[in-house]
Order: sequence, then C-alpha cells, then structure tokens
Amino acid sequence: MFLARRPTPTDIERFLDASRLKSLSYAPIGIASAGSPSYDVDESAVVVGSGTAGFERAKTALAAWKHFDLGWVEVYPRGVSLDIGTNVAVLVRHAGCWSLNGCRVVYALGDRAHGPRFGFAYGTLANHAERGEELFEVSLDRASQTVTYRIRAASRPRAALARLGYPLARMLQARFRRDSGEALRRAVSRLR
Repeated sequence: MFLARRPTPTDIERFLDASRLKSLSYAPIGIASAGSPSYDVDESAVVVGSGTAGFERAKTALAAWKHFDLGWVEVYPRGVSLDIGTNVAVLVRHAGCWSLNGCRVVYALGDRAHGPRFGFAYGTLANHAERGEELFEVSLDRASQTVTYRIRAASRPRAALARLGYPLARMLQARFRRDSGEALRRAVSRLR
C-alpha cells in the first residue's frame, strides 16, 4: 500500500486488522533459507557483539525488533511477539512517499533459551509491495565468541510500482540490510 503521507496510528491499525485475513504472497515457506532461482536472494552478516553476555543482549534486541529502529523503516505493533502467525506492518519512507507492507512470522530459527543461534523469518502477505521471505538471526560462534547478526532474504516485486521501481527497490533492500545491522549493533551495545 503506497501513500502520499505518513499513515496515522488508526490507519496502521486498520491495515493490521485487514492483514489478518490476507494470505502469504509466495510459496513455499522456507525460500529464504533454501533459496529459489526465481527470487533475488541477498544475505548480509555483521558482528554485533561478543561472548555469552553479548549473545544474550543480541537475542533480547532481536526479540524486541530493535533491528527495525531505523527512522525510515518501522515495524508495528512495536515489540510484538515472534510467535509463528504474528502479523506485522512494515512502514517504509522512500522517494517522498510512504508504504505499508504486511508480513507474517512463518518460522523460528534455533531456540532462544538454548543453542548457539536464535531468530525468525517472516513472509510477505498479499498487501506487501514485494513477495518473498526474510530471515533475521543472531548466532554465537563458540570458538571465537563472536556474535553475528545475519539477514537473508528471497524477494521479487509484486506490486506494479515495485516492478516499475525495481532498481530503487533493490537499493532500498540493500540499505535496509546495512542499516538494520547497525541498528542491532547499537541496541546490543546499549543493553550493557
């Protein structure tokens, strides 16, 4: 949904209500993990901390959606659970306009309480400008004690404006990956 002005909280709530009835705009679930030849697959990873304490902070920040604290991208409702089936609205400011995009948490990665990795993936709903899936994961390398934040996405344009603006969409996706890594790194350092 493309808009000429920033949507109000009421607009966002209506969008979220309508999203509950929307289906995923792609299949099968798991394309961000497995990849797909008909989708653009992008991945980035950034070190966000170190040690067990850093990993705990990274898990807390990821679970609170701090990787979306970018200024030009926001997620609603703020701090919503990562439970499978949870719907979110991703608000993006770009090229002088706004867009609201529906997503649904579709699977978990690892275990927050145990193991060296934790994360989730969400898939696009039929009211998203793109179609595909994006995963967000933090992991602890036990040997080096490095905490890494990884984003992996499989996407392709769905809406007409996204197809027409494909180069801009690809630029914004790359910017999101970069800025999201910095946002999570900041959040981890603030949780000390």
